[in-house]
Amino acid sequence: MHAQGTAQRQAAQGLALPRSTLQAWQAYADRLDECPTVVAFFPSVPGLAFLHRLVSALPLACVEIGACGIRLVCLVLDLTGLKRFVGTSYGTQPRGNCRVEEAMVASRREERARLARALPATDITVAQEETVTGGLCLSGIEARRNSMLLEQEAQAREHDTWHRLLEQALSGLTCRGMQSTRDEAPGLLASGAQHLGAHHAPALFHVQHDLRKAVSAPMAATQRAAAQAVAKAAERRTRGQARLDNANGERTKHGPGRAPQATASLEQVEQDVDAARQAPQRLAGQRETVPQSLRAIGHASPCVDVERGVRRNGTRSAGDIQRHVDTIRTIAQQAPLSEPSLERSEQAERVVPQMQAPIACVSGYVRQQVRPWDVAPPASYAVHAPLSPSFSLERVASTQTMTDGAPLRARAERLRTPRCAPGGA
Repeated sequence: MHAQGTAQRQAAQGLALPRSTLQAWQAYADRLDECPTVVAFFPSVPGLAFLHRLVSALPLACVEIGACGIRLVCLVLDLTGLKRFVGTSYGTQPRGNCRVEEAMVASRREERARLARALPATDITVAQEETVTGGLCLSGIEARRNSMLLEQEAQAREHDTWHRLLEQALSGLTCRGMQSTRDEAPGLLASGAQHLGAHHAPALFHVQHDLRKAVSAPMAATQRAAAQAVAKAAERRTRGQARLDNANGERTKHGPGRAPQATASLEQVEQDVDAARQAPQRLAGQRETVPQSLRAIGHASPCVDVERGVRRNGTRSAGDIQRHVDTIRTIAQQAPLSEPSLERSEQAERVVPQMQAPIACVSGYVRQQVRPWDVAPPASYAVHAPLSPSFSLERVASTQTMTDGAPLRARAERLRTPRCAPGGA
């Protein structure tokens, strides 16, 4: 622009830069202390291409993926000496980061449209959730691939809003909601039943969370109160012993107009201390039972018994879950806990009968997939009995360490090998 006769002030306006910045850059270029080879490299075509890739990769890796903040990007550019070629102030870098985010959004749209054309017809399980941190946000994840389908701010969470947002999220995709896992919010239930047409699988997390909130925290407060009662009883015993030691068998004097206090016997005080000490010990044992029962609910809920490698029966699974819930409810009644805590535990208990439905849903879905093969028993049962449990065991093993997952992989291999051998089902 200078070679074409454009004034410096007009050039600064055309580049949307302050004139002082342009003047500083011109003066800066004359005082570069870099090697002449480096100075010649970055203004060249390959140098600029490298510099552009670098300043685009840093905010992507550090801010979007690493979540370490833009100030660290500025620090990296300062420490590497690239501040001589790139603006590194906190006013400059956020603009570049915004362009990276815009490119990510545009890439997502393009890739979604491209991949949707090649996606085969698929039945999916959708995990739906409502969050209110910083405002109401409706989100949905495809559970098997752990991919985000929906993440949208909303003004309401009724089923019409869920339907509209999910319809937009699934548009262009050749997938159908087979199952949806969520809490028991009316809007979520209605959106799944009326619009998504998917089976409702109660979320195990909410059952465990409600039981923990209903029992564990109130019991901790009760245990602290029992510990304080022990301290007070011990203090009364100390005061009573001190009065007897000071009196030397004589009556303790009292002020005029006040009736003499009846001094309890040391035996009675000792009994009170012993009774007070038993309460914290009993509550501590009950508090240890609660997390054990919650973990047992988690082990009893999957469609496959991991220990035995067999498919669960829905009625028996619901009975096992109910037994552990009864244990927690008995502890809550013995504590005793407040009425709101008992109501919250009952709210979680009402979901238990529905937790056997996903097992029936999975069994029905497997039958639906096997039926077109026109395979006679017992070969048609092979998918239900050994194959599905074997793959479930492998999925559980993938979430654990190599050492802990090795027995599960070996059990899965033992289930699958005879059926896949020549002559097997």
